[in-house]
Amino acid sequence: MQTLRLNTETKKELLGNLLGRNTGSYSEYEKTVNDIIDNIRANGDSALFDYTLKFDKCSLTKDTVKVTRSEIEEAYKELSPEFIEVMKKSAENIRVFHEKQKRNSWIETNENGSILGQRILPIEISGIYVPGGKAAYPSSVLMNVVPAKVACVERIVMCTPPSKDGKVNAGTLVAADIAGVTEVYKVGGAQAIAAMAFGTESIPKVDKITGPGNIFVALAKKACFGYVSIDSIAGPSEILVIADETANPRYVAADLLSQAEHDELASAILITTSEEVAKKVKEEIEGFLKTLSRADIIRKSLDNYGYIFIADNMQDMIDAANAIASEHLEIITKNPFETMTKIKNAGAIFLGEYSSEPLGDYYAGPNHILPTNRTARFFSPLNVDDFLKKTSIISYSEDALRKVHNDIELFAKEEGLTAHANSIAVRFE
Repeated sequence: MQTLRLNTETKKELLGNLLGRNTGSYSEYEKTVNDIIDNIRANGDSALFDYTLKFDKCSLTKDTVKVTRSEIEEAYKELSPEFIEVMKKSAENIRVFHEKQKRNSWIETNENGSILGQRILPIEISGIYVPGGKAAYPSSVLMNVVPAKVACVERIVMCTPPSKDGKVNAGTLVAADIAGVTEVYKVGGAQAIAAMAFGTESIPKVDKITGPGNIFVALAKKACFGYVSIDSIAGPSEILVIADETANPRYVAADLLSQAEHDELASAILITTSEEVAKKVKEEIEGFLKTLSRADIIRKSLDNYGYIFIADNMQDMIDAANAIASEHLEIITKNPFETMTKIKNAGAIFLGEYSSEPLGDYYAGPNHILPTNRTARFFSPLNVDDFLKKTSIISYSEDALRKVHNDIELFAKEEGLTAHANSIAVRFE
């Protein structure tokens, strides 16, 4: 983990290094992904089952691809009652938070005889992708599904890869049941994204696909965008901590490592005005690495994308944070709420030393599906609006249109669209 002085040159170098992790850097996989998508579009279930056998070593048919109720009940038996109860509490916290995001349709009648409005309706079918194996995260199931349920999406389809014996991760299944998934299919990878985007004999075409995945899943979502809506092209996990001399180095070190353990491409960055804090954080990291189970992954992550920057002042830290636009931003300063008011770009902001990033991952309620790779400059966390569509409503009376028809005709003629102008003019011949 490098320790550097924060300046224009080191900040530029950092941003370049972080952006090197986006999906545009993996063009060598695009042909493979596009071939899979084309095959699924052309051959449906047949291609889907072939890929499942090839990649997951699991033989499926139209009768076994869908998870049954008995399989879900069996999954409940594999988990501790305590864990099931915690998932239910988490789901409720997520629901309560996202309920506050709901908006209603509206319509407005004006004195000039016009009626304008907006109709807000849920999409019909939502699709969620959930990784399998060691990368199975029940928390992501809750974060993807609960906002869709709050938006009143009627049908929620989930795809997740099976093990060799045709089973699905128990935590994933129980989380799906708690959150309200309608149906679960045992397919993964780019082939699952293609199946949801275009439909097969067994899997319905959905309106939107959300959820994390590996590079093949990310590239498949990118390729299918336009045929179907997606949440985002998610990049590796990121955490940025800005801290002053009041920060507890042990807490800061623990929080940095909480994201570095995701994978070798994860980024963990500390920017501090205190050289003493920087030094002690580094010492604490070394101590933690002796006991953590994913120490090898963490070391690779820190070697490649781990940084400690020493800043001259608070404003330099804030400017750097806005430039980095991190997925997760922790503010551990004397007045974190005051510092927060100056932050423009971040996926989620955690304030104070008792608001550790995993609080947001699992329990607090705000969504943990966040913009990465500096996209927090223009993207938002997954939210209820992602599962809604808005339709404009326009109605003018004859008198209302008569008052403005000359304006509209002039505008149309200036654009050279005489049929547009005529569509208005014929009503007043």
